[in-house]
Amino acid sequence: MRDPRHDAPWLPDLCRLPRVAALLGLAELVVVVLALAPDGASGWTPMRFFSASGFALWLALAVAVLLCKLRAPISRLPPRLGALAALALAAAVALLGAGVVHGLYGALGMAPLGVPFWRFTAGAAAVTALITALALRYFYVGDRWAAQTEANARAEAEALQARIRPHFLFNSMNLIASLLRRDPIVAERAVLDLSDLFRAALGAGEGDSTLAAECELAAQYLSIESLRLGERLQVEWDKREPLPWQLPLPRLTLQPLVENAILHGISRLPEGGTVAIALWQEDGRLHLRVRNPAPAPDDPLASLHRGAGHAQRSIGHRLAWRFGPQARVTAGWAQGYYACEVTLPVPP
Repeated sequence: MRDPRHDAPWLPDLCRLPRVAALLGLAELVVVVLALAPDGASGWTPMRFFSASGFALWLALAVAVLLCKLRAPISRLPPRLGALAALALAAAVALLGAGVVHGLYGALGMAPLGVPFWRFTAGAAAVTALITALALRYFYVGDRWAAQTEANARAEAEALQARIRPHFLFNSMNLIASLLRRDPIVAERAVLDLSDLFRAALGAGEGDSTLAAECELAAQYLSIESLRLGERLQVEWDKREPLPWQLPLPRLTLQPLVENAILHGISRLPEGGTVAIALWQEDGRLHLRVRNPAPAPDDPLASLHRGAGHAQRSIGHRLAWRFGPQARVTAGWAQGYYACEVTLPVPP
């Protein structure tokens, strides 16, 4: 079966307003460079500068519209041949436009910028092709980088399936088997929670979840672990309303942090402890904090800093891709407690 991603157009999308603005900026930059050149600055007047700017901006807009409309057919060609075709089209548009402008100026008894016809039209075509090549290359590299970042984020998300460890499954199934006769209602609830948990793990790299769904999934995981650990595990939720419950989040954002708190903290302490999960909104940012007692970093039993790093880095990478540089994941041990906090921007 053909991978649908292979059918995606490889030519950069010039239908986006930021990219059209970038092309217009490059065109205007060329005019400014020509005006500031040592051998040409004396001949430039404000009217000449405005005329050249209008011509350059018109050419850039025409090329952007043309390549926007022809993106799909050009992308059906091999990349090298398609790139040459795109540059040839840009040069043809510039050649034709420059010819029309030169003819209009000639009808008025003037020569645009004081340049003969062939030099004016050929120069406009060459400069337009060069600027188009630079812009397309920049946009192409940016698109490939974004695609690679998305692929890495997806791989990181799918790798989180391994965080729900096989021995957790075996322990949970043994626990459920022991509950079947003693408390079938609790056993049924545990089966449903375990099913939801693994369904989320298998779909970790597909689509978004929400803050409400992530909290529910973490609560289901804690419910299963509470059956296993008994009184050694206490849970405290601190949900400070209002909270953006429908805020889109990557799947498995909160549950791996809660799992780290139990695996590397609570389960390594004979007396157990309390996992405190706090959620609040402040200054346009959402804060998620998981805090739990844990052995000191120099304790031989402590593997928190070694074991939790992968999940935290993975979550940090996915959140940075989803929310940008304002998303942060910070963690540290202090006075017998380990805390991990996620900070996300909340759209207005």
